[in-house]
Amino acid sequence: MRFRHRAAAGFATLLLPFAGLVGLAGPAEAATSATATYVKTQDWGSGFEGKWTVKNTGTTSLSSWTVEWDFPSGTSVTSAWDADVTSSGSHWTAKNKSWNGTLAPGASVTFGFNGTGTGSPANCKLNGGSCDGGSVPGDNPPSAPGTPTASDITNTSVKLSWPAATDDNGVKNYDVLRDGAKVATVTTTSYTDTGLSAGTDYSYTVQARDSADQTGPASGARAVRTTGSTEEPPPTGSKVKLGYFTEWGVYGRNYHVKNLVTSGSASKITHINYAFGNVKNGQCTVDDTYAAYDKAYTADQSVSGTADTWDQPLRGNFNQLRQLKAKYPHIKVLYSFGGWTYSGGFGQAAANAAAFAKSCKAVVEDPRWADVFDGIDIDWEYPNACGLTCDTSGAAAFKNLAQALRAEFGSNYLITAAITADASSGGKIDAADYGGAAQYLDWYNVMTYDYFGAWDKTGPTAPHSPLTSYSGIPKEGFNSAAAIAKLKTKGVPASKLLLGIGFYGRGWTGVTQSAPGGTATGPATGTYEAGIEDYKVLKSSCPATGTIAGTAYAHCGSNWWSYDTPATIGTKMAWAKTQGLGGAFFWEFSGDTGNGELVSAINSGLQ
Repeated sequence: MRFRHRAAAGFATLLLPFAGLVGLAGPAEAATSATATYVKTQDWGSGFEGKWTVKNTGTTSLSSWTVEWDFPSGTSVTSAWDADVTSSGSHWTAKNKSWNGTLAPGASVTFGFNGTGTGSPANCKLNGGSCDGGSVPGDNPPSAPGTPTASDITNTSVKLSWPAATDDNGVKNYDVLRDGAKVATVTTTSYTDTGLSAGTDYSYTVQARDSADQTGPASGARAVRTTGSTEEPPPTGSKVKLGYFTEWGVYGRNYHVKNLVTSGSASKITHINYAFGNVKNGQCTVDDTYAAYDKAYTADQSVSGTADTWDQPLRGNFNQLRQLKAKYPHIKVLYSFGGWTYSGGFGQAAANAAAFAKSCKAVVEDPRWADVFDGIDIDWEYPNACGLTCDTSGAAAFKNLAQALRAEFGSNYLITAAITADASSGGKIDAADYGGAAQYLDWYNVMTYDYFGAWDKTGPTAPHSPLTSYSGIPKEGFNSAAAIAKLKTKGVPASKLLLGIGFYGRGWTGVTQSAPGGTATGPATGTYEAGIEDYKVLKSSCPATGTIAGTAYAHCGSNWWSYDTPATIGTKMAWAKTQGLGGAFFWEFSGDTGNGELVSAINSGLQ
């Protein structure tokens, strides 16, 4: 019924300084032998990306640098990387990090930011002096080269060629990047990369350098798969086995893309939903840009075993997913938008579905990560019904949104949706045209969990993910079998329905009765949120004491929990196969054990 939403607490300290913060102290030294040049590298209408390059053009080292500039009213920085950026009114100041302040003669450093507005920097100062430095005044970085083409692909090599970049003083050479890491610098517009692995996916981009050694923006990405057998076989069977990966899990949960590898889960799934993108002003947007594409990973944290560099075009979760797909080519990744917290924006999106779809495609196909995503997942909770907020868009809004997405994305992208599992009479399934929308979607993730929980503080205790109804169930229509049956009657093919599994339990405290139906005094204590706990914790802290309606429950002390185990997941997967369902999905990876036993149960159960 609901996805757990990210907590806001603790996130503010992760954000880089924004407008309104106090400006930095004055510059440390005069700038007579260094330059600072600016280029706008991206522009998506509602915002833009800008980059500054500081270059030491003198004969002695710089120990620090500070760049200052003015923006016109209405233009501001919203986030930044590789520099500490602050403002005082319309005046902006960027100061080096502790690790990139020293510049040897001839060396350069680049920092960037995302912003809003249409203005350009003015009145630039570098360490208190002119940004021209008396050396290369007005020298702009080169443009982005064209997207590379790939030819002569073998088991271990590929030839890349690309349209040349342009520069006001001439292009000196090109950096070739494989999966975000530089593999070569060449003076021509082609390169043959060798030493690759057979049957493996790679992503290539190219950046140009000018005579002042300034680096321009990266080209579009070219995905390449070498010939030959893959290192990891895909899971057997034709069923979808999909898991949600949460963007915010890299913080308090300390769960990263590499955990999919170390747990063994990556070889047992077919799809990943990356959650969540936000829906603002009727448009798709990246939510946490730091976690998504800026967080740097060390070699031991990285899927590839290679550390991120400060100047590579893409870092964060997106780059780690790119590396995961290179190692496990069978995995498809979808960008999921909405969820419990961010569904309030869908009403405005539905009012202009075509514009919404266009904005979503722009995010999915951003040239920095266009090769990462294979589709889009819409988690609208709930169309024409109430979730965290109530929607009044009408019964046809969801179908119209799905139709617009398919028209914009075409047939080569996956388009899916997570939907309600409320099969009660007049309930949420009845509120929207899920049957009509199904023709435009590849499948539905039916959220067959969170039926019951400690939001009803006094109970009665009930399993939050019952497969079937049972005597004494608190509300009819609140079970998986009823939801699947009702969606079928709406005209949704069984093959487009995935059964949902929660990798967590919901629980009460103050419970004396072991069987379901007991009274309680409130939610049980949970690690991150009252009334909810990961399976990996519950399996030891409160082992299952019984089963009902195809799922497990546990009574330990005064606490009562319900959750799925490998055994009950096996039962549910067998049932899904008898129903002809397209497969199963789960929320979410970090609730599983370190060796991925719940993912293993889904995989083996759907063979």
